[in-house]
Parts: sequence; C-alpha cells; structure tokens
Amino acid sequence: MLKVFLVEDEVVVREGIKNNIAWSEHGFIFCGEASDGELAINQIRQKKPDIIITDIKMPFMNGLELSRLVKRDDPEVKIIILSGYGEFEYAKEAINIGIEDYLLKPINAEELLKAVKRVAQKIMAEREEKENLMKFRREMQENEVQGKRNFFHEMINSSLSLSDILDKGRQLGINLYAGYYNIILFKATSKNHRDGYFSKTLVSLSEELAAYFEEHDILWFDRSLEGYAIILKADTMKELKRQQDIYIAELEQLICKYGNLTYFGGIGSCVNRLSELYLSFEEASRAFAYRFIANQSQFFEAEKMNGLKHQEDNPWADMVDTQYLDKEAAEKFLRNGELGEVNYFVEEYLGNYGKAAKKSLIFRQYILMDMYFIAVKFIERLGKDNCVKTEELFQAPQQMNHIVADYDKTISCIKELFTRAITCRNEAATRKFSNIVEETKEYIHKNYQAEELSLNSAASYVNISPSYLSSVFSQETGQTFVKYLTDLRMDKAKELLVCTNKRSSEIGTLVGYKDPHYFSYLFKKTQGCTPLQFRTSKSRGEEEPS
Repeated sequence: MLKVFLVEDEVVVREGIKNNIAWSEHGFIFCGEASDGELAINQIRQKKPDIIITDIKMPFMNGLELSRLVKRDDPEVKIIILSGYGEFEYAKEAINIGIEDYLLKPINAEELLKAVKRVAQKIMAEREEKENLMKFRREMQENEVQGKRNFFHEMINSSLSLSDILDKGRQLGINLYAGYYNIILFKATSKNHRDGYFSKTLVSLSEELAAYFEEHDILWFDRSLEGYAIILKADTMKELKRQQDIYIAELEQLICKYGNLTYFGGIGSCVNRLSELYLSFEEASRAFAYRFIANQSQFFEAEKMNGLKHQEDNPWADMVDTQYLDKEAAEKFLRNGELGEVNYFVEEYLGNYGKAAKKSLIFRQYILMDMYFIAVKFIERLGKDNCVKTEELFQAPQQMNHIVADYDKTISCIKELFTRAITCRNEAATRKFSNIVEETKEYIHKNYQAEELSLNSAASYVNISPSYLSSVFSQETGQTFVKYLTDLRMDKAKELLVCTNKRSSEIGTLVGYKDPHYFSYLFKKTQGCTPLQFRTSKSRGEEEPS
C-alpha cells in the first residue's frame, strides 16, 4: 500500500483529514503527521512516504519550501498542496516545484480522497512503466553487449576518428574523457570443459562479473571466446595504477571462489591519448598471448615482458635437440589462440630460444620442421574438408634452405604456418556452428511460448557458452538471439490478434509473456502500437505502423 504523510498547522484540520478518511480501506497507510515543515522534514526522510499532503501557510517552514526540499531529496515523491490562497503566484511556484495537485480550502474528505487516488494511480502507472523498462533493458542486454563489443573493436582498430569515438561512446552511455588510459584483457576457463562449451560455473561467473563491473562503474567489454576487456581511465597515472591494483585483486578473489576455474590476464601499457588506445591494446594482447607459455591464474604486465630473461640465462641456450621445445604450448595455441595473437605468440615463444635460434642453422631447421609437423597434424585432425595446403610452403629442399638461412624468414614462415592452421580451425568451427545456429533456431521455435526461454537456456541445450552462441548467432543471422526471439513472439502475437478473438492477456501468455502489462508494453515498444490498436487497424484493413 502507498504511504501518506500530512503536514498541517491547524489541529482541527489535521485531525479531520487523519480521522475522517478510512485510509487503509482505500489502500493507503497513514504513516505520519507534523504541524509544520521543519518538524516534518526529518520524519519524511525516515518514513519515506509516497504522497505528502501539505498546507502552504505554516510557521517555521511553509509548504512550498518543504516541497522544494523534499523534491530535491526524492524527485519521485508526489505532493498535494492545500491552500486557502487562490493567488496565481502560489500556483505558479507550485507548478515550478513539481507539485502534483493544488487544492483550495475548505475541502471535504471525499474531494481530498479523490485527489489522493488520482495521484496514486499516477504513481502506480509510473512504477509499472519503470518496471517494464527495466525488464525490457534486461532482456535486451545482449544487444547492448554486442554493440559495445563492436565499438571496442572499432576503437582498437583505429577505424573511428576521435570525435566519432566520443560521439559513439556517448550514444552507448560511455564516458571516455580522462587523462590516462590502459587496457586489461583477461579470460577465465573451466578445468572440466573444453573452451567455448557450456559451463554453468562460467555462466555464474559471467553474471557475477557483470554485476561487479556495473557496481563499480568499470568500463568493460565482453569479447566472446576471447574473454573480457577492461579500459582503465583516470586523471593521473598514480590513480590509474591504484585502480589497476584494486580491480585485479578483486577479480582474482572473485574468480578464485570457483575452484574449477583458471584465468589469465594481460595488462597493457599506459597511454595519455584516447587516439593511442590501440597501442595499449597491442601491449595487452602481447601479454595476454603469454598465457600459452606462462603458468595460468595470473595477470601479466606487458612492461615486465621486456625484462624477462630469455636465452642468455636459459640452460638450453646451446642445445639443438628439439626435445627441449615446449611443443604442448604450440599445440595449445593452435587450439585456443586467435589470429590476431599469432605474431605475439610466435615472437615470445621463440624468444625463449633466441640465442640458439639466431646462431644455429641446425636449430632453426629442427624448430621449423617441428612447428610444420605440429601444424600439419593439427589440420589433419580437423578433417578432410580443410582448405589449407601447408605442403606449398616447402615445394623443394632449396626453399627450406632459403627459409632457415635467415632467422627473420624462419619466424615469418612459422607465423604463416600458424595463421593457416588457425584459419582452417576457424572455418571448420564456422561450418560446425552454422549447424548449431540452425539447431538453436529450431529450439526457439519449439519453446518460444516458455517465458523462461533465454540465451542461457538455449546455450545449455546446444552445449556452447552463452557469449559464444550470441556471437555466432549474430554472425549467421545478422541479428542477436533476443531480437530473433522477440520478433518471432511478436509475429505469433500478431497472427493470433488477427486470426482469433482471444484477449490480449491470453495471447501474451501464449507467446511467452505471463505479465499482460509487460506484453502490451513490449508490443507497443516494438510494433509502434498497442495490441488493441493493431487488431482494430487490421479489422479495418489498414497497413501496419512503420
């Protein structure tokens, strides 16, 4: 029930309003009273009424001054003014403050109750609108995540001008103004599931991470299979470093609650221009690619990579036996790495054997052939339909000799090998997930009537992660999962509105919306008219609203 608070200096009037209206019978709680604005203000802050009825002319603090203070603290509270003055100036000031109603004394209980009920109806309508809007935003959150993901790629690929970045950021509700910036890339993986497959633990973590990011106003981006990106921004480098240390410590604490997860993060370098954010991303990507070489469950700073001791302190420095190469790291990268990480991985991977690789022709032959056979076996395991022809790299012994004769050419060749292998893997995945998208569509069409149908439930059904399903579904269909589902439900609703006499609330339930108010809200939001207006226009043979 809505709470009503009364402020009136005349005792007889105050007692009459309090006792002559059966507040509870009409759905209200009479939560308090005061004889002037000064006494009322603290009670109002404590009791938080929905509706305040106040006189204008009172000692110590008048009704208009009280209203102004209350509205400043709580803009949603509704105020009804009682006044023995009909002067225009009072009414004008009341309107400027945002008073809901202005009633002239004397007023009887019936008239006051009618005014209170009108205000109550407005409150309930506003709350319903607010709840529907919040529910709509939650349902459409996938669209927001996809939009932010695209925006992040545009920023780090330098495909937008500075003014365009700021404008697009503003459209997405992102404030990018700061003195210094840095990027953190990180990803959590399940010990019990292959990368990209459905994991309840990872779904729980993603929900907890999203809540943490929102609570702390952190600028974050979901990168699907590539994990997350965080853009740190602050006015000083000291503040930026402080943020970095706090967020990393809290993220590690959050992730470590789940015993069956590992994680890895790459931290870029600080830049003082938004137009140079791509440089921070490149450094973060280089550090992030180190996850295939270094131990898991750590955040790795790009700045520390320059200080790593490679070949000079490596006991394998002068050895050429390839049994000492970490072949598992290369295989792991081919399984889970991204095309954009090939350069970083190969350079860091061979950096561990820099002295031997640079000085020994034999070592380069061994390592190139090892990488070649690792790539070939990886491609063969993908199936017969791959399009990569690795044998073209070595059509003659002279070509091999030409490549290994130069350290840089050897590195370039390995990069090309890995690029072809990962391209092949991605194309195989595209073919596989095209089938999964069709399977998802079938699942949607069979279950669209269930209110609990969601991206998470569909992802669980087809056994891939929700963020990955969202990504591949958008790529294959050109629209997000939630838009596809909403469009289908609206099409089914329109069909029922035209072809049956069922009530709007019943139709809402049949297409997956148990709340009739939310169904009407969403229908109008997406179709430009209410269900009743749509049915009426169709019965008259009118065109649908554009």
